[in-house]
Amino acid sequence: MGNSLGGKKTTKIMKIDGETFKLKTPVTAEEVLRDYPGHVLLESESVKHYGARAKPLEAKQMLKAKRLYFVVEPVKECPPRRARSVIHMTAQERLENLMLARRSSSDISALKPPGKWKTKEEEEEEGGAARVKLRIPKAEIERLVKEGATEAEATQKIAALFMAKKNHDEARQKTLQRGVDGGDEPASAVATAAATRGVKSCLKRVSFMAEKGGNEITVA
Repeated sequence: MGNSLGGKKTTKIMKIDGETFKLKTPVTAEEVLRDYPGHVLLESESVKHYGARAKPLEAKQMLKAKRLYFVVEPVKECPPRRARSVIHMTAQERLENLMLARRSSSDISALKPPGKWKTKEEEEEEGGAARVKLRIPKAEIERLVKEGATEAEATQKIAALFMAKKNHDEARQKTLQRGVDGGDEPASAVATAAATRGVKSCLKRVSFMAEKGGNEITVA
């Protein structure tokens, strides 16, 4: 019974490849690592709780009996990365950053369609379509409809009135700017004649609406 109580106390060591061996205690970490230069000794309980942050045993620290220890290489701490400063950048690094910036800008420009972005009004003008709204008294519309043989003729007369008024206003404004009082053909007559000649060519899409009630007339 005395032999059983005074039995030999040992500790177990495991290498990185899984091989284990036992050593009699007392023994220090320095003695264990004598055949394993560049390695450290970790206690299994410490590894269980702290993982890779487990603190290795010191050289003179005694190993405890009936414990498991690991012989491993020390964890190399990566130095904190320093942000690149423009002041300390080399010429090669600046050139690489410049090329990367130009490449990014070219990729973005490639996504844009050629030319500028066009509005709905510009697209309608290029497509040969425009929408104009003209307010005319209801009595005038009824008179023009009665005089015209068809609705198309009435529409052309309304458009002619609109173009004549527009050209008359433009001619009057130019006359006032030039300071011309007479000597030429009256601007109103010129405007009316121009409107009569070009009413069909200038008419694209016209919408007419009475001032006091009535339906809106749209002609394409």
